[in-house]
Amino acid sequence: MDLTTNYLGLRLRSPLVPSASPMSGEIDNILWMEDAGAGAVVLPSLFEEQLSLESYELHHHLTYGTESFPESLTYFPQHQNFRLGPEEYLNLIQKTREKVKIPIIASLNGSSLDGWTEYARMIEQAGATALELNNYSVHTDPELTSEQIEQSYINMLKVVKASVQIPVAIKLSPYFTNMANMAKRLDDAGADALVLFNRFYQPDINLETLEVEPHVLLSTPQAMRLPLRWIAILYGRINAHLAATSGIHNGHDVLKMLMAGANITMLCSVLLRHGIEHIKCIEQEIRQWMEKHEYESVKQLQGSMSQKHCPNPSAFERAQYMRALQTYQPDWGRVYEPSHYHG
Repeated sequence: MDLTTNYLGLRLRSPLVPSASPMSGEIDNILWMEDAGAGAVVLPSLFEEQLSLESYELHHHLTYGTESFPESLTYFPQHQNFRLGPEEYLNLIQKTREKVKIPIIASLNGSSLDGWTEYARMIEQAGATALELNNYSVHTDPELTSEQIEQSYINMLKVVKASVQIPVAIKLSPYFTNMANMAKRLDDAGADALVLFNRFYQPDINLETLEVEPHVLLSTPQAMRLPLRWIAILYGRINAHLAATSGIHNGHDVLKMLMAGANITMLCSVLLRHGIEHIKCIEQEIRQWMEKHEYESVKQLQGSMSQKHCPNPSAFERAQYMRALQTYQPDWGRVYEPSHYHG
């Protein structure tokens, strides 16, 4: 049974790819992921704020006290005394590439053009197989138009593509006025893949301390419906590959995403809950289903239930939305009829 798939021009042995998370920041974990059957691994994101902090701290320490005495050379610190996140990130790429055979996809998380280009080049030089751009921006300026926001994505992609030779994927949120148009524009701008979708961090309010607190929620299987729908709609309409992320917890979830048109499926919350070894369980579920239904390869599955090939393509559109609401029956029992009311 052939589970290989093509993503970013790379031949992967499996469509199961651990996505960016704290787990993929350790070389031992990445080796474990490879042994468990992962087709590739996405490293944790390097944030633009880390790049800014590194520049600020280095400038501060190199200049601190030097105005006191001309001979105060001992004020200059030794480079090894600093723990610089970006430098460690590049070292992680280099060391991982030396020890594993599967592709290593680096992740950059930024919001400005200057925050992308320099480290995109350094990531390529460090040996990353590919690069995933994660534009996590919460726009709160009421004067900022949707056209300006969308154009910022296009500009960011173009400057990074001009800076590196390795394949570039872009991770998106679903909050665009016309997702299909945005996908096509990014495809035209040179995106090698679209990763659908980013899950936004949502803060919470502590009613006891009256403070806003970070509250990271792991995904549930219901979260897969949104990327499933858009991957099915986009399959065959753009050249960029499609990566599914959010809500993928078992082999059946993976199979559905592949049938919708995904090239790969990304795993995060399920591995945080059940451990890296769970990759093997998911692969086994895929193999058992494919054997039972006489499928020989992932390629045979891919896109077979997309909007392009679905026997009922309107299921992805408005008509089925109305029908679903009109035919829905609640699970909590018989609806109360007026004739039964005696009050």
